[in-house]
Amino acid sequence: MTDFTVPERTAQTPSTIRKGIKLEAVVAWLGCAVLLVSVVFIVDHPPINERTDFSVTYLGSRMVYLGMGRKLYDLSEQAKLKRALLPDAEPLIFEHPPFEALLLSPLGALPYKTAYLLWGIINVAIWLFLPYILRPYLSTPRDDLAYLLLWLLFLPLGAALFEGQSSLMMLLLYSLTFIQLRSARDLLAGVVFGLALLKFQFAIPFAIILLLQKKWRFLLGFMATATGLGLLSVMAVGWKGILSYFRLVTSIAAHPENPTFGSARGMATLAGFVNPLFGKILGHTAAFLIVAAISMFLLLWTAWRWRKAGFAADRRTFDLMFAAAVAVSLATSLHMFTHDLSPLLLAMLITADYFPAKNHRSLRMVLGTALALLWTPPLFFVLLAHHCFYLFFPVLMLLLLGILQLTSTPKESLASPQMSDPAPRLPDAAYSG
Repeated sequence: MTDFTVPERTAQTPSTIRKGIKLEAVVAWLGCAVLLVSVVFIVDHPPINERTDFSVTYLGSRMVYLGMGRKLYDLSEQAKLKRALLPDAEPLIFEHPPFEALLLSPLGALPYKTAYLLWGIINVAIWLFLPYILRPYLSTPRDDLAYLLLWLLFLPLGAALFEGQSSLMMLLLYSLTFIQLRSARDLLAGVVFGLALLKFQFAIPFAIILLLQKKWRFLLGFMATATGLGLLSVMAVGWKGILSYFRLVTSIAAHPENPTFGSARGMATLAGFVNPLFGKILGHTAAFLIVAAISMFLLLWTAWRWRKAGFAADRRTFDLMFAAAVAVSLATSLHMFTHDLSPLLLAMLITADYFPAKNHRSLRMVLGTALALLWTPPLFFVLLAHHCFYLFFPVLMLLLLGILQLTSTPKESLASPQMSDPAPRLPDAAYSG
C-alpha cells in the first residue's frame, strides 16, 4: 500500500515554495500541457467529436445563439437541430441550466469542430492551472513529479477533457472556494461557489452543509450569484422555458433507468447504488424516499461533525471536513457520470496530506484502500464496461468514513504536512461567519 506519510520539514512560505520548484517539474508541467492539448486535437475529428457530451453543450448554446432559447427544452426541436448539425451524435438531450446555454452561446456561433477545440483548450488551461494554485495548500506527495502524476492518474479528469464536459470547471470552483474559506473570506467564497450551480445537483448539497454551519456570509454570496444566474436564465429562455426546464428535470429524476437521461447504473451516487439494487423490488417511489432520507442523514451528519469539531478550529480540521463535504455533495447527487467525480480529486489530495501514521493501521487500511481504488484508472474502465459504475459509491462512503475518523484522530499522531499554511492562522472568531 502506498505510504503517503512524509517527514517533518522546515516551514516554507508560498513564495519560497514557488522559487524552489525544480526544473524537471517545470518540464513535466510543459509535457503535460503538450499531452493534453494533443488529446484535444486528436479527438477533434468527426465522428469522434460528435459522439462526445460536448455535442449537447453545443446544441444548447447553438439554439440560444439562433434565437431559439424559448424552445431550448423542446426535445423535438433539439432532435431536429441535432440531426441537421451533428448526424453522428449520441441520442442525448440538453438538460443543463438555461444560463449555461446563454453564457456559452458564443461557442454556438462557431463551427462545431472549432467550438470543440476552443472548449478543449479552455479545459486544458484549467487542468494546468489547478495543480499550481493548490500546491501551496497540498504538500503530499513531496515530489513535484509525483504530485503531477496524481493529477494525470485520476481518470475523471481525462473523461471530462475527452467529453468536453464542464467538470474541470467544477473542480476549479470547489478549489477556489476551499482557498477563500480557508482564508476566512466567506462572502467571496459564496460568490465563487454560486457559479457551481452550473451543476446544481452537487452545489446545493454542499451549500446545505454550509447552511447548517450557519455560514451566513457564504450563503449571502452564494444567493447573490444564484440570483444573477436566475436572471440570465430568464433572459435565455423566458418564464415558459424555465417551467419546461423544471418539468424536464423532474422527468429525469423520475426515470433513473432511462439511458437518454443517463442510467442510474452509471452513477457513483447513493441514488445510483440504491436504484439498480432495490428499485425493481421496492419500486421507484420507495427507492426515491430511501435515497432522500439517507441523503439528508449524510448531510446532517457531516454538518454536525464539522460543527462539533469547530468550523476552523485549526487547519487540519477545516481541511478534512471540507474534503468530507465535497465527498458528500457528490455522493448525495441525483445525477452524476464518470467525469462528474472530478471535484473528488481535491478531497483525495487533502486526505493524502493528512494520511495517518503507521500506528493507526486500520485507518490507514481504510483510507489507503479508498485512495488506491480511486487512483486506479483500469478499475474505472472495468466498471464502465460492465455497466456497474454505481459500485464506486461504497468506495466514496469508505473515503468519507475514513476522513471523518481521521478528523477525530489526535493531531500529534498524524504525519505533519511538509509545508506551512500559506493562509494566515486566524482566531476562531474569524471563522464564525
